[in-house]
Amino acid sequence: MLAEISISSANGRRPTQFAKRPMPSAGPAAREALLAQHLGLVHHVARQLANHLSTAVDLDELVSAGSLGLIQAVDSFDSKRGLSFSTYAVPRIRGAILDELRKQDHVPRNVRRRTRDVSRARDALSGALRRSPTIEELSRHLQVPTDMLRRWELDAEGATMCSLDQPMRAAAETATLADAMSDDRVVSPDDVLNHEQEVDVLRRAIAKLKEQERTVLALNFFEELKLQEIARVLGLSVCRISQIRTAALAKLRVALSALRAA
Repeated sequence: MLAEISISSANGRRPTQFAKRPMPSAGPAAREALLAQHLGLVHHVARQLANHLSTAVDLDELVSAGSLGLIQAVDSFDSKRGLSFSTYAVPRIRGAILDELRKQDHVPRNVRRRTRDVSRARDALSGALRRSPTIEELSRHLQVPTDMLRRWELDAEGATMCSLDQPMRAAAETATLADAMSDDRVVSPDDVLNHEQEVDVLRRAIAKLKEQERTVLALNFFEELKLQEIARVLGLSVCRISQIRTAALAKLRVALSALRAA
């Protein structure tokens, strides 16, 4: 609630109440007191938003952005409108945090929106069908062609990013994703022994691939072209290139799985 700021008069009479005045006229000291009193509200809103975000964010950054929203609320609040200060401030704190998140977001908003639409459709169909829906079922539910739906999913995959400093939920609080990554500079004895064998198996497996599959893998992994670039080179759709790449990699995994299972 809005704090009432009391100043005793010189003759000792009852203090004068300033709670009903617009905040800008309450003075610098009152302004600072109101900011300090409601800083906890900023932390509360920041934690709520952080819990609903799909990616990990720095809580301090959210609090910093929300504090700017609190300052704007203090400077523009007018109690004559009949609202409590907290009711007035929360939307502005939340808006300031969301504005900062949008500035930092590298992903276009339409990609985020489409990803949410597909996720909601998948959840709805999974509940109704009691299994994961197929791409065709999702296509019919969203009334979107399957090729376009696959493009949406590719866009969503390309937009996925995570910080190496992000804590691992299943591990201790101090463990991060970086801790779980192996050191590429350290070669284990098993790797040394199996390397030549795996190279030989892969060489033979690649030779058995279709020419189109070998071409896509070569352009992707050796020439380091993106799927969109490969599609332009071969005159095919991005979805078709993705299918060819997935099929080729699946064949190579099968070839290696027999060796690793031995």
